Amino acid sequence: MRLFFLTAVLCAFCVFVGCSGVPTESSDANVDHILPAEGTQYTDPNQALADGIKLLDTGETDRAIDVLNQAVTLNPGLAEAYFHLGIAYSLVETRDSDVIEEDASVDSSQTGKDKKERKKNSEIAFQRAVDGFKKIIAANKEDHAAWFNMGRAYNKLNEDEDALDAFREAVELNPEDTEYQTELGAILIKLARYREAIAPLKKALELDPGNMEALELLEDAEAGRSRINYQTTPSPKTDNKNTNTNSAASNANSQPANTTSTPTTGNVSKSPPPTPRPSPNRTPRQNS
Repeated sequence: MRLFFLTAVLCAFCVFVGCSGVPTESSDANVDHILPAEGTQYTDPNQALADGIKLLDTGETDRAIDVLNQAVTLNPGLAEAYFHLGIAYSLVETRDSDVIEEDASVDSSQTGKDKKERKKNSEIAFQRAVDGFKKIIAANKEDHAAWFNMGRAYNKLNEDEDALDAFREAVELNPEDTEYQTELGAILIKLARYREAIAPLKKALELDPGNMEALELLEDAEAGRSRINYQTTPSPKTDNKNTNTNSAASNANSQPANTTSTPTTGNVSKSPPPTPRPSPNRTPRQNS
């Protein structure tokens, strides 16, 4: 009976401690998943950046825009915040594209003049990200992460040649990064330079065999190279022309020899050489 009483007291104490609000190890593990409260005003730009990325990853795009704007207001040189702000804006622009187009048509009908196309918020943010990463690189040309992120920003702006140059620099400075190699291969595919894309994508898979993105891109690169090889193969028409020319020359060379041969009795008609059968016309497949 006494043992039962002591056990009951011990259990009650454990329940009291567990409910007392003292943080445990399991509760600490969830701290990173807690989203910032709405209307939070930041004084630390890096904290705003971290919370903005967290909101963006969880689909809270509009709140992410507010928080990331606070980050770049507190630190206008925070290039990474501009990059993620560009992503957030592009998501909103895609979501609201129908509404934006309708508003533009209304404005045009009201003014009676063609409205000049304005830059999107996402384009402005990505351009500011590029400018920010350029400043980082000017201070330290060995900063491979800045080169890589600048390449991503250029890629978002569809400035593909500049993106390629930036990715090449990042890979040269840090060739053992599978993500760098993957993005280099991706931009080469975007530029239809399939043969060049194969090497970095193979390197990415060598560094990380589980890199499914690199594997899929490698398949695209090899398929693109095959299409180019098919298109550059000499056409059958050209081969037939060469064959006909060679045959004519051969017949011309052999003609004098026939005139000096021993005459045969009877009338012998000379039949012309057989005409080669034309090859079917093949239309090269276009790049998809």
